Amino acid sequence: MALVVRPARPEDLPAVSRLAAELVRLHHRLDPPRFLLIEPVEKGYQWFFTREMAREGALILIAEDDADGKLLGYAYGTLEDRNWNDLLDACGKLNDLYVDASARRHGAGRALVSAMFAALKAKGAPRVVLLSAWRNPEAHAFFEALGFRRTMLEMTAEL
Repeated sequence: MALVVRPARPEDLPAVSRLAAELVRLHHRLDPPRFLLIEPVEKGYQWFFTREMAREGALILIAEDDADGKLLGYAYGTLEDRNWNDLLDACGKLNDLYVDASARRHGAGRALVSAMFAALKAKGAPRVVLLSAWRNPEAHAFFEALGFRRTMLEMTAEL
């Protein structure tokens, strides 16, 4: 499969928002009390991503099939300021990475992360951090293969 990774354009947002909604629903299925699910997710994400596209420190990249232009996946990253609460210096953050199930294991995820690394580095990020649902070991293995290492464990207590 030949693919192209490029910055998202406004006309891409309905399709990107559908993939983002799938990511939200996946996380919600893994741990409903922890992961927010407000329907219709697609509408909320389209509103949010429209705002993020205009923000200097935000990046939305898409992977598409070079042959037919079909959206295969997306990545959403941001530049983050120093965060004293998390003891985290300024960095890039990979907030979302999602590849359509029919396009997985063909290099789209790897290409999106590589492009996000390059884009965040070009904006001055010295490192990239991410959060991954603990009940998603496939994602952990994928990210570790790309050079991420485990640094924190989030814990949640219901009150």
